[in-house]
Amino acid sequence: MTKVPYKIYLSENEVPKYWYNIKAVMKKKPEPMLDPGTLKPIEKDALKQILCSELVEQEFNTTDKYIEIPEGIREFYRMIRPSPLIRAYCLEKHLNTPAEIYYKFEGTNTSGSHKLNSAAAQVYYAKEQGLTSLTTETGAGQWGTALAMACAFYGIDLTVYMVKVSAQQKPYRKAVIETYGGKVYPSPSDTTEAGRKILKENPNTTGSLGCAISEAIEVALKKENCRYVLGSVMDHVILHQTIIGQETKAACEKYGIQPDIIIGCCGGGSNFGGLIAPFMGEKIEGKNNIQFIGVEPASCPSFTRGKFAYDFGDTGKTTPLIKMYTLGSGYIPSPNHAGGLRYHGISPILSQLYHDGYFEVRTAEQTKVFEAATTFARCEGILPAPESSHAIKVAMDEAVKCRETGEKKTIIFGLSGTGYFDLSAYMSYNDGTMTDYIPTDEDLEKGFSSIPSLNLT
Repeated sequence: MTKVPYKIYLSENEVPKYWYNIKAVMKKKPEPMLDPGTLKPIEKDALKQILCSELVEQEFNTTDKYIEIPEGIREFYRMIRPSPLIRAYCLEKHLNTPAEIYYKFEGTNTSGSHKLNSAAAQVYYAKEQGLTSLTTETGAGQWGTALAMACAFYGIDLTVYMVKVSAQQKPYRKAVIETYGGKVYPSPSDTTEAGRKILKENPNTTGSLGCAISEAIEVALKKENCRYVLGSVMDHVILHQTIIGQETKAACEKYGIQPDIIIGCCGGGSNFGGLIAPFMGEKIEGKNNIQFIGVEPASCPSFTRGKFAYDFGDTGKTTPLIKMYTLGSGYIPSPNHAGGLRYHGISPILSQLYHDGYFEVRTAEQTKVFEAATTFARCEGILPAPESSHAIKVAMDEAVKCRETGEKKTIIFGLSGTGYFDLSAYMSYNDGTMTDYIPTDEDLEKGFSSIPSLNLT
């Protein structure tokens, strides 16, 4: 067999022309979103007051396995795709492992992450609908940066509510968003009713994605010709991100690579869901037995310590109710957490698959994550995002197991972005001031108390 090159690139003609809709093959579909007023499944028209119309149609689509990518989006994708699947030869050598390690690298664009895949799609549909402005939230800043790039390309105004602690830790993200024309507010802010309410109740809050979502939705509902867009959790976002998994699968087939383990970091679910979707679809259909591992921060353990329940997507409790693994919309992650992955809930698609036993989830403390990130950077020459480094840690753990057992496995993980805007976190790790935080049961109960008690019988 031909030796696998360091970097596997598809040709432009091999970039997928369709997104993969895993809901079409899931045996148990995610539960429908509920109208919080009636507790009945929400109607499309109600959701279209918040989101772009075509995105709502995609959100409700449970039957079409493949959904065509419009030429206007493929035009954008040609600037940034395909992304490489890279064989981590140097990391393998450092770990002295018989395992083969590959990573799908989504950080080759200016935004530095996979988020641009969905940003381009969502802004394209907004433009097609005739909208003139969009609002959104961002945590670590990857989504806000990607969306600002897409809005500049398609000519749409953008307002971004950025989690306050992230805005303080990552001022250069704010600078990039503003360079592309976006307007940034640290959240919670005094520009919205939701923000003012949160600040009144907790003036010293460091913010959360739930807070930022509340502010962004409020503005979208009040502003003419405007809609809200988001970078994770929702089904249509997972759909757009499946271009990652499809490219990965095509590259594997091109070189005869048979993955035994696929690993991704988990925040809201867009990166992990997009990476595993086409492989998971085949597992559901009985065509493979791949081990899938999601990795989440120990400081925000939505999967491993959360509840599978209907919950609001935002702190202000303005969104539809979503059935997902959740820590409660009122959960505020520790401000010492240096990476993203701060959202209180997980994608309904991934929540259902996890609940049905199709993959496992592990947690990682941030000092261990940055230890793995530093090792990877020194071996592979790429400074990884803290989010992605959760997946790196577990990939290294699995490779070490192979060394200890002598078993040769093929491991693929998602390198969802770069860490060049996260240097303050790396400085904290390097100078020994980084600390770990694992919420106590009492801490989690504060968040759980915000989960609504519903009578759905």
